[in-house]
Amino acid sequence: MEERVKTPLQKKLLGIAIIALICLLMGIVVVYVGRPMVTMVSDPDLVKAYIESHGIAGVLVFMGMNYLQVIAAVIPGGPFQIAAGYAFGVLKGSLICDIAMTLGSVTVFLLSKRFGMRFVELFVSKEKIASVKFLKTTNRSRFILFLLFLIPGTPKDLISYAVGLTDLDLKTWVLICAVGRFPAIALSAASGNALQNERYHIFAVWLIVTVVLSLIGGVIYRRHNRN
Repeated sequence: MEERVKTPLQKKLLGIAIIALICLLMGIVVVYVGRPMVTMVSDPDLVKAYIESHGIAGVLVFMGMNYLQVIAAVIPGGPFQIAAGYAFGVLKGSLICDIAMTLGSVTVFLLSKRFGMRFVELFVSKEKIASVKFLKTTNRSRFILFLLFLIPGTPKDLISYAVGLTDLDLKTWVLICAVGRFPAIALSAASGNALQNERYHIFAVWLIVTVVLSLIGGVIYRRHNRN
């Protein structure tokens, strides 16, 4: 039998239905999982105790939290990275966050690719997307994109939604996310690990370095957008 060809109207309605379902699921997750997990990561001792009592399942739950943080966009990622360093140590905590956040960024990228602006507008305003002016598929823009992921303080979740509207390929995007994010994640994890070991002076140093780099990252982001 020949496959029935969908009309443009049917395709549009199917796309709207899929977007509505995704938004409903994300809304449920943010309300019933997002709020409790933000409360949880604000207390690193609670995170560590939960993971130690649940083993590998606890690690997967924590990775799921990081994944949802990227998709929800409104949930800050810093506390998760500090909690990861506190609970797992610098290297392991950084890798766990990096893998989960890269998967989140890839999910957003693919959804934006598939559904375009009508999907992105559900989470980010047109004005904010328009503000990401440097996103063009040139070697220079790819380098700038990598640089912005390398430095703390840049709006990585906003960029993740915007990049899906360009013709950047998935392979390059995965590389930018996985490699570019890692140093900033490791910096936050190092501060969490110092806190866990009660080395408060080192925690304060890492925190100051993160804040300074975040300010620099914000300046670089605004400068490239303006230019």
